[in-house]
Amino acid sequence: MLEVTGLSAWYGQARALHEVDVRVDEGEVVSLAGRNGAGKTTLVRCLIGLHQQASGTVRLHGRDITGLPAHSRARAGMGWVQDDRGIYASLTVEENLLLPPTVSDRAWTLARVYETFPVLAERRKAPGSTLSGGEQQMLAIARVLRTGARLLLMDEPSEGLAPVIVSRIAAIIRDIKATGAGVLLIEQNVKFAATVADRHYLLSQGRIVETLDNDEFRRREGDLLKYLGI
Repeated sequence: MLEVTGLSAWYGQARALHEVDVRVDEGEVVSLAGRNGAGKTTLVRCLIGLHQQASGTVRLHGRDITGLPAHSRARAGMGWVQDDRGIYASLTVEENLLLPPTVSDRAWTLARVYETFPVLAERRKAPGSTLSGGEQQMLAIARVLRTGARLLLMDEPSEGLAPVIVSRIAAIIRDIKATGAGVLLIEQNVKFAATVADRHYLLSQGRIVETLDNDEFRRREGDLLKYLGI
């Protein structure tokens, strides 16, 4: 579904990414873990077409999208769940959901969104500014699913949320995976990542230093917590 080869990126003369290779298959959740400043955000911005000072190849469903602008990548089926959630505060929940265009026939209907996210159904007429952090995160995920994106880039979806909401987000990610969609999860919460991801990339100083399956990731949880400085 997603194949990234030799991706490098710069800020001016400073190199932020060094020939990064990443792959996400259909129906697979892959996490990208690393300390603050490791290059995670830069990688995401390169993938969605917001950071142009880069080299390498990005393929989505076998199609080379390296030179495409961000809106064309979205139309090709790539969806971004931002770490700041990007909720329009003055719009209602339902208006936020109806705002983005659909890009495929796999777009979720409002009925399906409300069935999966009952709290959004209950608050459909509430302004975005009145939502809790967990409700905003669910709305951010649902809004991307409404577009029909088949690859979701999720940036720190568990950050700042209560444990019960984190568990709900994990269940939603597993449901998304079951539909055959792919998820690239940018996440420092090792325990959360281990509950949803199939494989894990460790990023350090702009380089992929290890690729772990989930069993190995779980066995090394203590070491990874120290490595990530958590």
